[in-house]
Amino acid sequence: MSLPQDPPRSFFPFGNPFRMISPKGTKLSPQLLAVLRAFEETLEERLKQLIPKSKDEVVSLSWMTSAMQALCESHNDIKTLMTDLELPVTDWDEKWIDVYLDISVKLLDICNTFSSELSRLNQGQLLLQCTLHHLGSSSSDQLFRACSSLDGWRQHMSSKNPRFEKCGSILDNLVESSDMPKVKKSAKGKVLMQAIYGVKALTVFVCSVFTTAFSGSTKNLIDMDVADDYSWAPAFKGLQNLVNGEIRVKFSSGRFTVLNELEAVDLSVRELHPIIQGVVHTIETESQSKTVEKLGRATDNFSEGLDLLAKEVDGFFQVVLSGRDALLSNLRSVTPDVDYILGGKSDAQLVN
Repeated sequence: MSLPQDPPRSFFPFGNPFRMISPKGTKLSPQLLAVLRAFEETLEERLKQLIPKSKDEVVSLSWMTSAMQALCESHNDIKTLMTDLELPVTDWDEKWIDVYLDISVKLLDICNTFSSELSRLNQGQLLLQCTLHHLGSSSSDQLFRACSSLDGWRQHMSSKNPRFEKCGSILDNLVESSDMPKVKKSAKGKVLMQAIYGVKALTVFVCSVFTTAFSGSTKNLIDMDVADDYSWAPAFKGLQNLVNGEIRVKFSSGRFTVLNELEAVDLSVRELHPIIQGVVHTIETESQSKTVEKLGRATDNFSEGLDLLAKEVDGFFQVVLSGRDALLSNLRSVTPDVDYILGGKSDAQLVN
C-alpha cells in the first residue's frame, strides 16, 4: 500500500532573507574575502562528498554517519572562523547572540530526540539477538521462543517514538530563525552571518532527513530554496534533490522503512518467520539455516551502523553544547547581567 505524499516544504516561503546580508554592495577587504571563500570552498567540498554515489546509499546508516560528521566539522569551522575574523564577543550584536542561543538549544533538543530513537532501535536489536540465540537449538521449545522474540521485534518496530511529534515544530523554528538580524556596519559581521547561513542550511537539511528517516513520514522533509549567489549552492541543490527525491520514491512505494540496513533486517525477519513456524516440530531445514545466517549478518550490520551513528550524534551534541557554553562564558566575563540582557535564554532547559 502506497503512503500519501506530503507536499514539499519550502525553506523560505517568503523569499530568501539572506539576500540582505550578501556582500553585494558592501566592500570586503581582500583578507575578509579570502577567509569567506576558504570557508565556503570547504563547505562546498563537504557537500559534494555527501552526494551519494548511487541511490542505494539513500538512506544508509553509513551515509547518515557521514552527514553527522559533516555537521560536526562545519560547526567547528564556525568556531575557527570567529577566531580568524578576530571578532570578539563584545562586538556581537545582541540580536546575533539571541539567535545563536535560540538555535543551539533547539539543536540540542533535536539531538536528544535522535539519541532516544537510536536507543529504541538498539532495544529492538536485543530481541533479534534473543531470536538468533534460540535458533541455535532445534528443540520445539526454543523455536517457539524464537517465534515469540520475532513477534516482539515486529511489534516493537511498529511502535512510534512520541518525541518526534515535536520535531516538526523544532525544524520550523530553525527555519524561522534563519531570518538573521540585518548587518549594517560590520564587514566581519557580514562574513560571519553568511558563513552561519551555509552551515544552517546544511544543518536543517540533515536534521530533516534524519527526522524523516526515523519517524517514517515525509511531513518533515524540507526542500530549501538556496539562492544561486552562494558558491556552494549547486552542490547543495544536487545533494538535496537526490536524497529528498529518493526518500519520496521509497515512501511512495510503501516501504516499511527508508533505512537500508533496517529494511535488510525486516526482509530477513519476514522470510524467517514463516519458516520457523512451519518447522516447530521437525528438524532444522537447510532453508532455515541459510535464512538464520542472513538475519545474523543483517543484524550485525545494523547494530554496527547504529553504534557508529550514535557516537556521531553524541559528538554533534557536544560540539553544539561546547560552543554554547563558550559563548555564555565569554558573555559573563564581560557582562555580569548577561542573563537579564538575554531575557533568561541562557537558562533555557533542555529536554533529555
